[in-house]
Amino acid sequence: MNPDELSSSIHRHRIRRILWVSAGLLMGLGAGWSVFFALTGEYVIAAVEFVLLVAGGSVLWLTHLQLTRLAFLLVTLVTYLAIGLFSLYFDVPDAVAPRTSHLYLLVLTLASMLVLRKEPPLLRWPLTGVLILTFVVFASTSWSIPSELSIPASVRQVGVWINAATAMLGMLALVHITLMETAEANSLQRDIERGMARREFFLVFQPQVQADGKVVGAEALLRWRHPQLGMVSPGDFIPVAEESGQILPLGSWVLQEACQTLQRWARTPAMDGVSLSVNVSAKQFLQPDFVGQIASAMQQHGVVAARLKLELTESMLVHDMSDIIAKMHSLHTLGVGCSLDDFGTGFSSLSYLKKLPLDQIKIDQAFVRDVLTDPSDAAIARAVLQLGENLGLAVIAEGVETEGQRDFLLANHCRLFQGYLYSRPLAAIDFEMYVADNSAMKL
Repeated sequence: MNPDELSSSIHRHRIRRILWVSAGLLMGLGAGWSVFFALTGEYVIAAVEFVLLVAGGSVLWLTHLQLTRLAFLLVTLVTYLAIGLFSLYFDVPDAVAPRTSHLYLLVLTLASMLVLRKEPPLLRWPLTGVLILTFVVFASTSWSIPSELSIPASVRQVGVWINAATAMLGMLALVHITLMETAEANSLQRDIERGMARREFFLVFQPQVQADGKVVGAEALLRWRHPQLGMVSPGDFIPVAEESGQILPLGSWVLQEACQTLQRWARTPAMDGVSLSVNVSAKQFLQPDFVGQIASAMQQHGVVAARLKLELTESMLVHDMSDIIAKMHSLHTLGVGCSLDDFGTGFSSLSYLKKLPLDQIKIDQAFVRDVLTDPSDAAIARAVLQLGENLGLAVIAEGVETEGQRDFLLANHCRLFQGYLYSRPLAAIDFEMYVADNSAMKL
Protein backbone atom coordinates (compact mmCIF):
# COMPACT_ATOMS: atom_id res chain seq x y z
CA MET A 1 0.00 0.00 0.00
CA ASN A 2 1.13 3.55 -0.57
CA PRO A 3 2.05 5.78 2.43
CA ASP A 4 -1.26 7.66 2.42
CA GLU A 5 -3.10 4.34 2.52
CA LEU A 6 -1.00 2.99 5.34
CA SER A 7 -1.57 6.16 7.35
CA SER A 8 -5.37 5.64 7.22
CA SER A 9 -6.55 3.80 10.28
CA ILE A 10 -9.98 3.15 8.77
CA HIS A 11 -8.49 1.52 5.68
CA ARG A 12 -6.09 -0.59 7.75
CA HIS A 13 -9.01 -1.87 9.81
CA ARG A 14 -10.94 -2.62 6.63
CA ILE A 15 -8.08 -4.63 5.15
CA ARG A 16 -7.53 -6.59 8.36
CA ARG A 17 -11.21 -7.47 8.63
CA ILE A 18 -11.35 -8.56 5.00
CA LEU A 19 -8.27 -10.72 5.50
CA TRP A 20 -9.79 -12.27 8.61
CA VAL A 21 -12.92 -13.16 6.64
CA SER A 22 -10.78 -14.58 3.82
CA ALA A 23 -8.64 -16.59 6.22
CA GLY A 24 -11.74 -17.93 7.94
CA LEU A 25 -13.25 -19.07 4.64
CA LEU A 26 -10.03 -20.75 3.51
CA MET A 27 -9.47 -22.50 6.84
CA GLY A 28 -13.10 -23.59 7.21
CA LEU A 29 -13.40 -24.97 3.69
CA GLY A 30 -9.90 -26.44 3.73
CA ALA A 31 -10.34 -28.22 7.06
CA GLY A 32 -13.79 -29.60 6.33
CA TRP A 33 -13.17 -30.84 2.81
CA SER A 34 -9.64 -32.14 3.41
CA VAL A 35 -10.89 -34.39 6.24
CA PHE A 36 -13.87 -35.53 4.15
CA PHE A 37 -11.84 -36.40 1.05
CA ALA A 38 -9.12 -38.06 3.12
CA LEU A 39 -11.72 -40.31 4.73
CA THR A 40 -13.15 -41.21 1.30
CA GLY A 41 -9.71 -42.03 -0.10
CA GLU A 42 -9.47 -39.05 -2.48
CA TYR A 43 -6.03 -38.06 -1.22
CA VAL A 44 -5.06 -35.76 -4.11
CA ILE A 45 -8.18 -33.65 -3.64
CA ALA A 46 -7.66 -33.78 0.12
CA ALA A 47 -4.12 -32.45 -0.37
CA VAL A 48 -5.41 -29.50 -2.39
CA GLU A 49 -7.93 -28.72 0.32
CA PHE A 50 -5.22 -29.02 2.96
CA VAL A 51 -3.20 -26.39 1.08
CA LEU A 52 -6.19 -24.06 1.50
CA LEU A 53 -6.18 -24.75 5.23
CA VAL A 54 -2.46 -23.95 5.50
CA ALA A 55 -2.87 -20.85 3.34
CA GLY A 56 -5.72 -19.61 5.54
CA GLY A 57 -3.60 -20.07 8.65
CA SER A 58 -0.70 -18.24 6.99
CA VAL A 59 -2.97 -15.32 6.03
CA LEU A 60 -4.21 -15.14 9.62
CA TRP A 61 -0.65 -15.07 10.97
CA LEU A 62 0.58 -12.50 8.45
CA THR A 63 -2.40 -10.29 9.29
CA HIS A 64 -1.57 -10.61 12.99
CA LEU A 65 1.97 -9.45 12.17
CA GLN A 66 0.43 -6.52 10.21
CA LEU A 67 2.01 -7.76 6.98
CA THR A 68 -1.27 -7.08 5.25
CA ARG A 69 0.10 -6.59 1.76
CA LEU A 70 1.82 -9.98 1.80
CA ALA A 71 -1.30 -11.56 3.31
CA PHE A 72 -3.50 -10.10 0.57
CA LEU A 73 -1.16 -11.27 -2.20
CA LEU A 74 -1.11 -14.77 -0.66
CA VAL A 75 -4.88 -15.07 -0.30
CA THR A 76 -5.46 -13.74 -3.82
CA LEU A 77 -2.94 -16.07 -5.48
CA VAL A 78 -3.88 -19.22 -3.55
CA THR A 79 -7.62 -18.68 -3.88
CA TYR A 80 -7.43 -17.92 -7.61
CA LEU A 81 -5.29 -20.98 -8.34
CA ALA A 82 -7.47 -23.26 -6.18
CA ILE A 83 -10.67 -22.06 -7.85
CA GLY A 84 -9.14 -22.54 -11.29
CA LEU A 85 -7.89 -26.02 -10.41
CA PHE A 86 -11.21 -27.21 -9.03
CA SER A 87 -13.25 -25.65 -11.82
CA LEU A 88 -11.12 -27.27 -14.52
CA TYR A 89 -10.43 -30.72 -13.05
CA PHE A 90 -12.88 -31.62 -10.29
CA ASP A 91 -15.97 -29.42 -10.46
CA VAL A 92 -17.02 -30.13 -14.04
CA PRO A 93 -20.68 -29.25 -14.78
CA ASP A 94 -22.93 -32.09 -15.89
CA ALA A 95 -26.54 -33.24 -15.72
CA VAL A 96 -26.15 -34.06 -12.01
CA ALA A 97 -24.80 -30.74 -10.69
CA PRO A 98 -23.66 -27.38 -12.07
CA ARG A 99 -20.21 -25.94 -11.51
CA THR A 100 -20.11 -23.82 -8.31
CA SER A 101 -16.43 -23.45 -7.32
CA HIS A 102 -16.22 -20.31 -9.48
CA LEU A 103 -18.71 -18.53 -7.18
CA TYR A 104 -15.84 -17.76 -4.84
CA LEU A 105 -14.40 -15.54 -7.57
CA LEU A 106 -17.20 -13.08 -6.77
CA VAL A 107 -16.04 -12.92 -3.14
CA LEU A 108 -12.42 -12.50 -4.25
CA THR A 109 -13.38 -9.75 -6.73
CA LEU A 110 -15.29 -7.74 -4.11
CA ALA A 111 -12.47 -8.18 -1.57
CA SER A 112 -9.93 -6.98 -4.14
CA MET A 113 -11.98 -3.90 -5.02
CA LEU A 114 -12.31 -2.97 -1.33
CA VAL A 115 -8.65 -3.54 -0.51
CA LEU A 116 -7.31 -1.80 -3.62
CA ARG A 117 -9.92 0.93 -3.88
CA LYS A 118 -7.38 3.74 -3.47
CA GLU A 119 -4.54 2.09 -5.32
CA PRO A 120 -3.50 3.34 -8.79
CA PRO A 121 -5.93 2.22 -11.54
CA LEU A 122 -3.14 0.29 -13.30
CA LEU A 123 -2.94 -2.01 -10.28
CA ARG A 124 -6.62 -2.16 -9.35
CA TRP A 125 -8.45 -2.65 -12.64
CA PRO A 126 -6.28 -5.33 -14.31
CA LEU A 127 -6.65 -7.62 -11.29
CA THR A 128 -10.39 -6.97 -11.10
CA GLY A 129 -10.71 -7.55 -14.84
CA VAL A 130 -8.91 -10.90 -14.70
CA LEU A 131 -11.13 -12.10 -11.85
CA ILE A 132 -14.35 -11.05 -13.59
CA LEU A 133 -13.27 -12.53 -16.93
CA THR A 134 -12.39 -15.84 -15.26
CA PHE A 135 -15.76 -15.91 -13.53
CA VAL A 136 -17.61 -15.26 -16.79
CA VAL A 137 -15.68 -18.04 -18.57
CA PHE A 138 -16.43 -20.62 -15.87
CA ALA A 139 -20.04 -19.49 -15.47
CA SER A 140 -20.80 -19.47 -19.22
CA THR A 141 -19.02 -22.61 -20.40
CA SER A 142 -18.56 -26.23 -19.44
CA TRP A 143 -14.93 -26.07 -20.46
CA SER A 144 -12.76 -28.48 -18.43
CA ILE A 145 -9.65 -30.65 -18.62
CA PRO A 146 -10.25 -34.43 -18.67
CA SER A 147 -8.86 -36.14 -15.60
CA GLU A 148 -9.03 -39.50 -13.87
CA LEU A 149 -9.71 -37.65 -10.64
CA SER A 150 -13.36 -36.92 -10.02
CA ILE A 151 -15.72 -36.10 -7.22
CA PRO A 152 -18.68 -38.50 -6.75
CA ALA A 153 -22.00 -37.13 -7.99
CA SER A 154 -23.56 -37.36 -4.52
CA VAL A 155 -20.75 -35.24 -3.06
CA ARG A 156 -21.01 -32.68 -5.85
CA GLN A 157 -24.75 -32.33 -5.23
CA VAL A 158 -24.05 -31.45 -1.59
CA GLY A 159 -21.11 -29.27 -2.64
CA VAL A 160 -23.41 -27.13 -4.79
CA TRP A 161 -25.32 -26.09 -1.67
CA ILE A 162 -22.21 -25.63 0.44
CA ASN A 163 -20.35 -23.57 -2.18
CA ALA A 164 -23.33 -21.35 -2.96
CA ALA A 165 -24.10 -20.74 0.73
CA THR A 166 -20.48 -20.13 1.70
CA ALA A 167 -19.85 -17.76 -1.21
CA MET A 168 -22.98 -15.80 -0.30
CA LEU A 169 -21.92 -15.64 3.35
CA GLY A 170 -18.53 -14.32 2.23
CA MET A 171 -20.20 -11.60 0.13
CA LEU A 172 -22.48 -10.64 3.01
CA ALA A 173 -19.51 -10.45 5.40
CA LEU A 174 -17.65 -8.07 3.07
CA VAL A 175 -20.73 -5.88 2.57
CA HIS A 176 -21.25 -5.84 6.34
CA ILE A 177 -17.65 -4.71 6.87
CA THR A 178 -18.14 -1.86 4.41
CA LEU A 179 -21.47 -0.75 5.91
CA MET A 180 -20.15 -1.02 9.45
CA GLU A 181 -17.11 1.15 8.69
CA THR A 182 -19.24 3.69 6.86
CA ALA A 183 -21.50 3.94 9.90
CA GLU A 184 -18.49 4.24 12.21
CA ALA A 185 -16.94 6.97 10.05
CA ASN A 186 -20.22 8.90 9.87
CA SER A 187 -20.66 8.66 13.61
CA LEU A 188 -17.09 9.79 14.20
CA GLN A 189 -17.57 12.72 11.81
CA ARG A 190 -20.57 13.90 13.83
CA ASP A 191 -18.62 13.46 17.06
CA ILE A 192 -15.66 15.44 15.69
CA GLU A 193 -17.97 18.32 14.80
CA ARG A 194 -19.53 18.25 18.27
CA GLY A 195 -16.10 17.87 19.84
CA MET A 196 -14.84 21.04 18.17
CA ALA A 197 -17.91 22.94 19.35
CA ARG A 198 -17.49 21.63 22.90
CA ARG A 199 -13.72 22.19 22.99
CA GLU A 200 -12.96 18.52 23.60
CA PHE A 201 -9.73 18.78 21.57
CA PHE A 202 -6.51 19.95 23.18
CA LEU A 203 -2.78 20.07 22.55
CA VAL A 204 0.03 18.24 24.28
CA PHE A 205 3.71 19.06 23.83
CA GLN A 206 6.67 16.71 23.37
CA PRO A 207 10.05 18.29 24.14
CA GLN A 208 12.75 18.65 21.49
CA VAL A 209 16.21 18.81 23.03
CA GLN A 210 19.78 19.54 22.05
CA ALA A 211 22.71 17.18 22.50
CA ASP A 212 23.42 18.74 25.92
CA GLY A 213 19.83 18.04 27.03
CA LYS A 214 18.60 21.63 26.83
CA VAL A 215 14.99 22.01 25.65
CA VAL A 216 14.88 24.18 22.53
CA GLY A 217 11.43 23.37 21.21
CA ALA A 218 8.36 21.17 21.28
CA GLU A 219 6.04 19.44 18.86
CA ALA A 220 2.36 20.25 19.36
CA LEU A 221 0.26 17.09 19.14
CA LEU A 222 -3.52 17.06 18.86
CA ARG A 223 -5.52 14.98 21.33
CA TRP A 224 -9.25 14.32 21.79
CA ARG A 225 -10.99 13.52 25.04
CA HIS A 226 -14.36 12.07 23.99
CA PRO A 227 -17.09 12.24 26.66
CA GLN A 228 -18.12 8.60 26.11
CA LEU A 229 -15.11 6.95 24.45
CA GLY A 230 -12.42 8.61 26.54
CA MET A 231 -9.14 9.39 24.80
CA VAL A 232 -9.52 8.74 21.07
CA SER A 233 -6.34 7.89 19.21
CA PRO A 234 -5.24 10.39 16.53
CA GLY A 235 -4.82 7.36 14.27
CA ASP A 236 -8.60 6.92 14.47
CA PHE A 237 -9.91 10.47 14.14
CA ILE A 238 -7.28 12.16 11.92
CA PRO A 239 -7.99 9.94 8.85
CA VAL A 240 -11.73 10.55 9.26
CA ALA A 241 -11.14 14.29 9.55
CA GLU A 242 -8.94 14.15 6.44
CA GLU A 243 -11.55 12.35 4.36
CA SER A 244 -14.45 14.50 5.54
CA GLY A 245 -12.64 17.85 5.20
CA GLN A 246 -12.92 18.50 8.95
CA ILE A 247 -9.14 18.63 9.05
CA LEU A 248 -9.39 22.23 7.82
CA PRO A 249 -11.23 23.70 10.83
CA LEU A 250 -9.25 21.37 13.13
CA GLY A 251 -5.97 22.52 11.60
CA SER A 252 -7.01 26.16 11.85
CA TRP A 253 -7.83 25.69 15.53
CA VAL A 254 -4.44 24.03 16.14
CA LEU A 255 -2.63 26.98 14.52
CA GLN A 256 -4.57 29.50 16.61
CA GLU A 257 -3.93 27.49 19.77
CA ALA A 258 -0.23 27.17 18.94
CA CYS A 259 0.11 30.92 18.38
CA GLN A 260 -1.75 31.62 21.63
CA THR A 261 0.64 29.23 23.41
CA LEU A 262 3.69 30.98 21.94
CA GLN A 263 2.23 34.32 23.06
CA ARG A 264 1.98 32.97 26.62
CA TRP A 265 5.48 31.52 26.51
CA ALA A 266 6.91 34.85 25.38
CA ARG A 267 5.82 36.33 28.72
CA THR A 268 7.71 33.64 30.66
CA PRO A 269 11.52 34.06 30.77
CA ALA A 270 12.24 30.31 30.84
CA MET A 271 10.00 29.72 27.80
CA ASP A 272 10.86 32.74 25.68
CA GLY A 273 13.36 30.99 23.39
CA VAL A 274 11.38 27.74 22.95
CA SER A 275 10.00 27.10 19.45
CA LEU A 276 6.83 25.20 18.65
CA SER A 277 6.36 22.79 15.71
CA VAL A 278 2.89 22.24 14.28
CA ASN A 279 1.90 19.44 11.90
CA VAL A 280 0.15 20.65 8.75
CA SER A 281 -1.93 18.39 6.52
CA ALA A 282 -1.72 18.49 2.73
CA LYS A 283 -5.31 19.76 2.41
CA GLN A 284 -4.57 22.55 4.85
CA PHE A 285 -1.30 23.59 3.22
CA LEU A 286 -2.78 23.57 -0.28
CA GLN A 287 -5.48 26.11 0.59
CA PRO A 288 -4.96 29.25 -1.54
CA ASP A 289 -5.00 31.51 1.55
CA PHE A 290 -2.87 29.29 3.80
CA VAL A 291 0.05 31.73 4.07
CA GLY A 292 -2.43 34.50 4.87
CA GLN A 293 -3.90 32.37 7.66
CA ILE A 294 -0.45 31.93 9.19
CA ALA A 295 0.35 35.65 8.95
CA SER A 296 -3.02 36.60 10.45
CA ALA A 297 -2.68 34.16 13.37
CA MET A 298 0.84 35.39 14.18
CA GLN A 299 -0.21 39.04 13.99
CA GLN A 300 -3.27 38.43 16.15
CA HIS A 301 -1.22 36.89 18.95
CA GLY A 302 1.98 38.88 18.49
CA VAL A 303 4.07 35.79 17.76
CA VAL A 304 7.74 36.01 16.84
CA ALA A 305 7.81 34.14 13.52
CA ALA A 306 11.09 32.38 14.30
CA ARG A 307 9.35 30.55 17.17
CA LEU A 308 6.78 28.89 14.89
CA LYS A 309 7.74 25.89 12.77
CA LEU A 310 5.49 23.97 10.37
CA GLU A 311 6.01 20.23 9.90
CA LEU A 312 5.15 18.97 6.41
CA THR A 313 5.01 15.34 5.27
CA GLU A 314 6.71 13.82 2.25
CA SER A 315 3.34 12.65 0.88
CA MET A 316 2.48 16.32 0.36
CA LEU A 317 5.17 16.54 -2.31
CA VAL A 318 3.14 14.51 -4.80
CA HIS A 319 0.95 17.60 -5.29
CA ASP A 320 1.68 20.80 -7.25
CA MET A 321 5.35 21.35 -6.47
CA SER A 322 5.47 24.88 -7.86
CA ASP A 323 2.61 25.93 -5.55
CA ILE A 324 4.23 24.22 -2.56
CA ILE A 325 7.60 25.86 -3.20
CA ALA A 326 5.97 29.29 -3.68
CA LYS A 327 4.08 28.96 -0.37
CA MET A 328 7.23 27.80 1.45
CA HIS A 329 9.16 30.80 0.12
CA SER A 330 6.36 33.08 1.32
CA LEU A 331 6.47 31.45 4.76
CA HIS A 332 10.24 31.80 4.79
CA THR A 333 9.85 35.50 4.03
CA LEU A 334 7.53 35.78 7.04
CA GLY A 335 10.22 34.10 9.14
CA VAL A 336 8.33 30.84 9.66
CA GLY A 337 10.50 27.72 9.45
CA CYS A 338 9.48 24.50 7.66
CA SER A 339 10.46 20.98 8.64
CA LEU A 340 10.06 17.85 6.51
CA ASP A 341 8.51 15.24 8.78
CA ASP A 342 9.02 11.45 8.60
CA PHE A 343 11.84 11.87 6.10
CA GLY A 344 12.73 8.67 4.26
CA THR A 345 9.28 7.03 4.42
CA GLY A 346 7.86 8.67 1.29
CA PHE A 347 8.94 9.11 -2.29
CA SER A 348 10.43 12.58 -2.41
CA SER A 349 13.50 12.83 -4.58
CA LEU A 350 16.72 14.65 -3.74
CA SER A 351 15.90 17.17 -6.48
CA TYR A 352 12.77 18.16 -4.55
CA LEU A 353 14.75 18.42 -1.34
CA LYS A 354 17.21 20.76 -3.04
CA LYS A 355 14.43 23.04 -4.31
CA LEU A 356 12.46 23.26 -1.08
CA PRO A 357 13.35 26.13 1.29
CA LEU A 358 13.50 23.85 4.33
CA ASP A 359 15.08 24.55 7.70
CA GLN A 360 14.95 21.05 9.13
CA ILE A 361 14.34 17.40 8.29
CA LYS A 362 13.16 14.73 10.70
CA ILE A 363 14.45 11.18 10.79
CA ASP A 364 11.38 8.99 11.10
CA GLN A 365 11.11 6.91 14.25
CA ALA A 366 10.75 3.77 12.10
CA PHE A 367 14.47 4.10 11.30
CA VAL A 368 15.54 5.26 14.76
CA ARG A 369 13.87 2.30 16.48
CA ASP A 370 16.24 -0.31 15.05
CA VAL A 371 19.44 1.64 14.40
CA LEU A 372 21.32 -0.65 16.81
CA THR A 373 20.04 -3.92 15.35
CA ASP A 374 19.22 -3.30 11.69
CA PRO A 375 22.17 -2.32 9.45
CA SER A 376 19.78 -0.92 6.82
CA ASP A 377 18.11 1.44 9.30
CA ALA A 378 21.50 2.46 10.65
CA ALA A 379 22.72 3.25 7.13
CA ILE A 380 19.59 5.29 6.38
CA ALA A 381 19.96 7.28 9.60
CA ARG A 382 23.63 8.02 8.81
CA ALA A 383 22.74 9.03 5.24
CA VAL A 384 20.00 11.44 6.38
CA LEU A 385 22.34 13.05 8.92
CA GLN A 386 25.06 13.43 6.31
CA LEU A 387 22.56 14.80 3.80
CA GLY A 388 21.29 17.36 6.28
CA GLU A 389 24.82 18.45 7.09
CA ASN A 390 25.72 18.83 3.41
CA LEU A 391 22.57 20.85 2.67
CA GLY A 392 22.91 23.03 5.74
CA LEU A 393 19.71 21.67 7.31
CA ALA A 394 19.13 20.87 10.95
CA VAL A 395 18.25 17.21 11.52
CA ILE A 396 16.11 16.00 14.40
CA ALA A 397 15.62 12.35 15.28
CA GLU A 398 12.21 11.39 16.63
CA GLY A 399 11.27 8.28 18.55
CA VAL A 400 14.51 8.20 20.58
CA GLU A 401 13.75 5.83 23.45
CA THR A 402 17.08 4.46 24.66
CA GLU A 403 20.50 5.81 25.53
CA GLY A 404 21.98 3.45 22.95
CA GLN A 405 19.93 5.04 20.17
CA ARG A 406 20.90 8.51 21.36
CA ASP A 407 24.59 7.60 21.53
CA PHE A 408 24.52 6.16 18.01
CA LEU A 409 22.89 9.32 16.69
CA LEU A 410 25.30 11.55 18.60
CA ALA A 411 28.25 9.66 17.15
CA ASN A 412 26.85 10.42 13.70
CA HIS A 413 26.53 14.17 14.41
CA CYS A 414 22.83 14.36 15.29
CA ARG A 415 22.24 17.32 17.58
CA LEU A 416 18.47 17.41 18.06
CA PHE A 417 16.34 14.69 19.64
CA GLN A 418 12.71 13.92 20.46
CA GLY A 419 11.33 10.83 22.14
CA TYR A 420 10.40 8.99 25.31
CA LEU A 421 14.02 8.93 26.48
CA TYR A 422 13.51 12.61 27.28
CA SER A 423 9.78 12.85 27.84
CA ARG A 424 6.37 11.72 26.73
CA PRO A 425 4.01 14.38 25.33
CA LEU A 426 3.00 16.65 28.21
CA ALA A 427 0.08 18.91 29.03
CA ALA A 428 0.91 22.60 28.64
CA ILE A 429 1.51 23.28 32.34
CA ASP A 430 3.59 20.10 32.73
CA PHE A 431 5.70 21.00 29.72
CA GLU A 432 6.37 24.47 31.10
CA MET A 433 7.44 22.93 34.43
CA TYR A 434 9.67 20.47 32.51
CA VAL A 435 11.40 23.35 30.71
CA ALA A 436 11.78 25.34 33.96
CA ASP A 437 13.35 22.32 35.73
CA ASN A 438 15.58 21.71 32.69
CA SER A 439 16.74 25.34 32.70
CA ALA A 440 17.46 25.22 36.44
CA MET A 441 19.62 22.11 35.97
CA LYS A 442 21.67 23.89 33.30
CA LEU A 443 22.52 26.82 35.61
